Amino acid sequence: MSFLIGVLVLVVGLIVSIALHEIGHLVPAKRFGVKVSEYFVGFGPTLWSRRRGETDYGIKAVPLGGFVRMVGMYPPARAGTPARRRRDGRATLVEEAREYALAEVRPGEEHRTFYALSVPKKLVVMLGGPVMNLLIAVVLLAVILVGFGTPAYTTTLSNVQECLPADPAATECAADDPAGPGAVAGLRPGDTVLSWGGTPVESWDEVRAAIADGGAGPAAVVIERDGSREQLTVTPAMTERPVVADGEVVTGADGEPVTRAQPFVGIGPTAALVRQPVTAVPGRVAEAVVATGEVVLTLPQRLVDISRAAFGTEERDGSVVGLVGVGRWAGEIASIEAEQYGTVERTADMLGLLASLNLALFVFNLIPLLPLDGGHIAGALWEGLRRRVARWRGRGDPGPVDVARLLPLTYVVLVAMVGMSLLLAYADIVRPVTLSG
Repeated sequence: MSFLIGVLVLVVGLIVSIALHEIGHLVPAKRFGVKVSEYFVGFGPTLWSRRRGETDYGIKAVPLGGFVRMVGMYPPARAGTPARRRRDGRATLVEEAREYALAEVRPGEEHRTFYALSVPKKLVVMLGGPVMNLLIAVVLLAVILVGFGTPAYTTTLSNVQECLPADPAATECAADDPAGPGAVAGLRPGDTVLSWGGTPVESWDEVRAAIADGGAGPAAVVIERDGSREQLTVTPAMTERPVVADGEVVTGADGEPVTRAQPFVGIGPTAALVRQPVTAVPGRVAEAVVATGEVVLTLPQRLVDISRAAFGTEERDGSVVGLVGVGRWAGEIASIEAEQYGTVERTADMLGLLASLNLALFVFNLIPLLPLDGGHIAGALWEGLRRRVARWRGRGDPGPVDVARLLPLTYVVLVAMVGMSLLLAYADIVRPVTLSG
């Protein structure tokens, strides 16, 4: 039941994200006077609709997208340009689409068409959807960072080793194993370290740095235990430990970890959600956008790798998953049973999943290909460039870009997107990527 609830929460969040994406197109289009005939969330059969003013608002059966129908998306052919026909005299695909689009334009309403907008207004309308997804992601990440926090090691101890076993893989202390420095000093699980060697500490990295700086000499350690402060004296032991740089174990030319004598106390931190300042939000958003952009830029190669994993024996990474995989993650977040993984952690992870989806929608929709928003954005930019070049050369206005001529390529992109979705769905079923690994 918990698994299904997680999937349902994801579906609702996705539908809301899609609805807001389309509102990002709808509001500026209406603000600029464009006639909008339909606003729908989903595709396929209509489940519910209501007409308000000149626009039909509704929900369709398949919640895999949405659309805002703006009158006059395709401009009329330039004066003097003959309409192209098939050999049998019928209109071509491009001309059929153009005729269908222009049939919605009533006499006297030519100024209310999308193609009649200026280039800046076209950009605002088409960027409205992706930018809305970006804003959703920013809000969700801000809630996660500031309201819930991010996983981090704290200065509260989770364990204190009773001894320093000669065998690092040993799980029990032998009779001749030396006692652990932390245990000898009286440290206990649950103690919160406030200062080490006279240096106040607020994070586990600061505790580690203070231990390293103090060497093997005795250090005065102030802890908080059961609401009161105590001071203990801890004398670390020098042991051969792996060298860690930037959170990674340093390895030598032979691939083995590099070790050196380091002060060792035998204590471990507790992991918890640590709240971040608001100033951390822009940096985290920028990192997430760049990471998502890198995935989108390398998507063709990643799809090849996924195909090899789905139809072969190669390992599959989790950088790209489909809706089936994302739904599985949502179900796992809601149902997984683990110590110290409660409602707060589940909520933060679910919000993070929705933020990632919105970032993916933001970046993916900026790809400069129709029918994506990026295709219309690229068309508007090309239109602006053509008009500027014509103005420089003293020529007349070349008019709006005829995006209808790109319809054959648009259908190719649609087929590719459907194929990608089917491949990811198949891979998510036969070679799933789970959060538990």
